[in-house]
Amino acid sequence: MKNILVLIAVALFFSCKKSKMKEETTTSFYVGTYTNGDSKGIYKYQINAQGKLKQLGLMAATVNPTFLTKSKDDKTLFAVGETNENGTGFIKSFQIKEDTLLLISKEKSGGAGPCFVAINDDNYIITANYGSGNVGLLEADAAGKLTPLLHVQQHTGKGTTDRQKAPHAHSTWFHPNKKEVISVDLGSNELWFSTIDTTKKEFVFTNQKTLKMAVGAGPRHLTFHQNNKWMYVLNELNNTISLVKEKEARYYIETSISMLPEDFKEYSKAADIHISKDGQFLYASNRGHNSIAIFQVNQENGGLKLVGFEPVKGSNPRNFAISPDNKFLLVANQDTNTIVCFKRDLETGTLTFLDEVLAPTPVCILF
Repeated sequence: MKNILVLIAVALFFSCKKSKMKEETTTSFYVGTYTNGDSKGIYKYQINAQGKLKQLGLMAATVNPTFLTKSKDDKTLFAVGETNENGTGFIKSFQIKEDTLLLISKEKSGGAGPCFVAINDDNYIITANYGSGNVGLLEADAAGKLTPLLHVQQHTGKGTTDRQKAPHAHSTWFHPNKKEVISVDLGSNELWFSTIDTTKKEFVFTNQKTLKMAVGAGPRHLTFHQNNKWMYVLNELNNTISLVKEKEARYYIETSISMLPEDFKEYSKAADIHISKDGQFLYASNRGHNSIAIFQVNQENGGLKLVGFEPVKGSNPRNFAISPDNKFLLVANQDTNTIVCFKRDLETGTLTFLDEVLAPTPVCILF
């Protein structure tokens, strides 16, 4: 009898240890959504070591949190409110708890339809207001509380297509190794360059100010190579990726490459772009072709070589993310209400489908 009890105790010990190890290998992430359907706001999910996905539930009820970011200490989540209430949308900050997000503050974004938000190490917040074609500046304190709107940088100009009759700021980025803000405007068809005057708390244009993209390109998002010398700009309207470099303190476009197969003639538009953490492979999402385009990055000159296309098993892949361990790529299929997980081949960059989970109108994935 004593031996049996010992065996049971040992079995329970290893069972608990195995269960604990399994728990330790899960990684959580947040999903921003459009709330014009079944969604209520920001949701939390998790992925395990095998790439299996699970929804953990609604973390915060809020309107149209279509883009998210976190403070550098992972204690605060910031979300846009992509609305147009009396000409403005909003930025909200939330305290991150294990099973909820607690609202800290809500401030105006500086324009209508904010669709992007970013934060730097100094807790400055920048947001791109698509509807108004401008960029808003705010600041957060150590507890995550937002200041009222500090400044607005208004864009001007227009492109050549129906969606470029006025400026439409689509994203805004802090340069990873210098004090510079790069704003991507689909409507004016330009990149806009500025710095932040930390005394006056306002944007100041750099000497270059703007970089024109190809006619009808419609720039939307960008990503930086790990060497901080190369930028890859995703152009939504002409479905291309442009390699942008800098020479003598001025940016220029070196090359552009199509994101679509040569024989694909139907309508498609580009959405999101990310580079693997080792800088070896670049990925971009196609809405219409409904795929992830995979490119290998030439480490000598930054050029892109097409590896192939991976169907996303859904429609309208608005946003996607690479997991912190670099092993998985997760896609938010907006129109088919799913998040799909692919395993990344670290040597070839190719993707293999692993799992999918229901998600209401997902448009942003944040690890």
